[in-house]
Amino acid sequence: MGRLTTHVLDTTSGGPAAGMKIEFSVLEDARWRLVASATTNAGGRTDQPLAEGKALVKGQYRIVFHVAEYFRAKGTQLPEPPFLERVPIRFGIADPEAHYHVPLLCSPWSYSTYRGS
Repeated sequence: MGRLTTHVLDTTSGGPAAGMKIEFSVLEDARWRLVASATTNAGGRTDQPLAEGKALVKGQYRIVFHVAEYFRAKGTQLPEPPFLERVPIRFGIADPEAHYHVPLLCSPWSYSTYRGS
């Protein structure tokens, strides 16, 4: 059974990004449809997969990470506007039976991602 998970690491503290808002969408008819919203737990993960089983189909997806809101809540002084407000990661699911893991490593000034396992 396929599933999609995520994990956020705060590279300024070297630990999980607990409390970051995430929005998960699917591209349908050239428009983004919001599928789920979640907030990362103490481990920087969502409590449930963003999609799994029959809900995960071949297609284009996007996860939007609310980076500036997270760092503001931690008391980080950010310029206005912040360098990174939200980080959208757009990716494709070619095999809905596979496990796709989309982690985000971020600071107020940079981010990186990859397909994890």
